[in-house]
Amino acid sequence: GAGQRKKQYRAHQGFGDHRGEHTYFYADEAKCDQHMETFLRCIDASSGSSQDGFSAIKLTALARPQFLVRFSEVLVKWRRFFLQVAAEQGQAGRPVLDVKLEVEKLQELLANLSIVTKAESQEWFMGKGLGTSGTVDLLDWNSLFDSRTKISKPLLIPNRQTGQLEPLLSRFSEEEDLQMKRVLQRMDVLAKRAMEKGVRLMVDAEQSYFQPAISRLTVETQRRFNGNQALIFNTYQCYLKEAFDNMTADVELSRREGWHFGTKLVRGAYMEQERERAAQMGYEDPINPTYEKTNEMYHRCLDYVLEEIKHRRKASVMVASHNEDTVKFTLRRMRELGLHPSEKKVCFGQLLGMCDQITFPLGQAGFSVYKYVPYGPVNEVLPYLSRRAQENRGFMQRANRERDLLWKEVKRRLLAGNLFS
Repeated sequence: GAGQRKKQYRAHQGFGDHRGEHTYFYADEAKCDQHMETFLRCIDASSGSSQDGFSAIKLTALARPQFLVRFSEVLVKWRRFFLQVAAEQGQAGRPVLDVKLEVEKLQELLANLSIVTKAESQEWFMGKGLGTSGTVDLLDWNSLFDSRTKISKPLLIPNRQTGQLEPLLSRFSEEEDLQMKRVLQRMDVLAKRAMEKGVRLMVDAEQSYFQPAISRLTVETQRRFNGNQALIFNTYQCYLKEAFDNMTADVELSRREGWHFGTKLVRGAYMEQERERAAQMGYEDPINPTYEKTNEMYHRCLDYVLEEIKHRRKASVMVASHNEDTVKFTLRRMRELGLHPSEKKVCFGQLLGMCDQITFPLGQAGFSVYKYVPYGPVNEVLPYLSRRAQENRGFMQRANRERDLLWKEVKRRLLAGNLFS
């Protein structure tokens, strides 16, 4: 598994992660700043067109793709070490938030592996106020990440396959540190404009090898701006096997720190590319094996967030789906949990021009429902829309149904003599 993971979070020229060794899609930071200006205009447009609107952004437009791949690799390696230790202590297979390591044993292990001395690891935990209960969980471990990057010597762990020591978390270069600061600054500018204009900001999910970095940067922004409301929304792709673990970890973090959790749930848009990349680079396919499994994951994640809204009222969710069964599932669970549409904690989203037979009845029934409007050059937007069609099996059947419903309504109005009412 470790070897496969290492391959997944490695840049690959053929999949647009970067071009060449030192040439990026964005030759300089100025291009990322231009994209930020476009996003600012999008926020302004959203503010002027609807109340409580959303604006979507993509972090691959605000940061160099190679940096996001590199940062994702670092984050995954940090998390994987924790889970590897947990497995060796007999905790494999537990839900990720139930895994707890004894601080004493963890410090002994770090010392025995010559990663750090026991005194150094004690300083880590004391500095963060962790381990007072005698155990640490994944969120505690993740909170050590920032302090770890300030430690001068690299952490080395033995590779179980080769027996060689390799970096657990290699230090970022000065340029990578600057890139981290720049992308956070851009997100800060966008979040402030969104707050000023009364618009909520959705950070779109992207390919799995970018996603750990994207989620981490989004959570950092949520910590700053979601104190009073869910202003920043993270996106979880439910076709990923790790979707539920990733989402529940972020929900728990929001509970501990007291900010509002905001999420958009999608099934996912890059399945063919993800599977082709996994096959070519030799790592495990990160996508659920069947469409039914993805549906189960979606409803599992959705149900968890709805329960969170019911019990804490500090969460919001956009159900971004063209699937009628998912919409019906949401409406049923809202009724059972006593979640009223007027609270606007649950909203729905469909692409402009798709599934209007879902969108308009929801709006007429008082639910918050939005149309997602992709824009840009035709040669760039068409591949995006074709992926949406591939993602939604049965799309043509639903299009035919929508056509039949429209004809039925036209005939009803003709017979009633009120065609244009």
